[in-house]
Amino acid sequence: MQLSFEFFPPRTDQGKQNLRQVRQELSVINPHYFSTTFGAGGTTQDATLETVLDIQANDGIPAAPHLSCIDSEKSKILTLLNQYKDAGINRIVALRGDIPSGVRDIGDFHYANELVEFIRTEFNDHFHIEVAAYPEMHPQAKNMQTDMIHFVNKIKAGADSAITQYFYNADAYFRFVDEVQKQGIDAPITPGIMPITNHDQLMRFSTMCGAEIPRWIEKRLSGYGDDMQSLREFGFDVVANLCDQLKTQGVDNFHFYSMNKSQPSLQLAKLLM
Repeated sequence: MQLSFEFFPPRTDQGKQNLRQVRQELSVINPHYFSTTFGAGGTTQDATLETVLDIQANDGIPAAPHLSCIDSEKSKILTLLNQYKDAGINRIVALRGDIPSGVRDIGDFHYANELVEFIRTEFNDHFHIEVAAYPEMHPQAKNMQTDMIHFVNKIKAGADSAITQYFYNADAYFRFVDEVQKQGIDAPITPGIMPITNHDQLMRFSTMCGAEIPRWIEKRLSGYGDDMQSLREFGFDVVANLCDQLKTQGVDNFHFYSMNKSQPSLQLAKLLM
């Protein structure tokens, strides 16, 4: 079994200190890698580089930087990839990224498959390339059929594997995997797991990324109000049950969206080991 954890790059000294502690606590289960998100348009790109290099140099766990191609130039992407290669990093999460508001020229890349192809052309097989998958459809896709075409294009361009957007319906994941296999694609598709610890935050994220919150879950979460302990206990049970369903049906790899916290993801991960 391979477990991985995702972080966002902290911007304050206290945030950096906190994340180092989180990484230390997660390292005890020897994760397959730690990934770090990447903001489009330069919003967090320098912080991503700093965080990734810190992980690679100090944690004893491989680092996997996210790389968003929107609003970027090939020369800048190439420079960054060479920095990662020189640091001994050999895994990249290649994404299109969100288009910043007001941006007309989105740069040299328009889709993630173009970034994947560029990495493969420039670096051959040095990098293991992960891409994103959306079991419940990308929020900007016209329909499930066109979304599937975009996903298949990323794999055919040279991606090795994929990580899904988070979901709470195991059937959505298994149906997506079945559809991908019908397209002749056998690349591993790792489920992305989001612990439930905050109702408002979860609803906000889900609206942005298109993840569906089943009505019964949303109603239970909203009913807890300010009773955060009960909410978190319920959220843990929901996600633990999801992970158990996935594992029981043969899923071996799990990717946790940690939100820069150790315990919710660590408790779930330990149940799988």
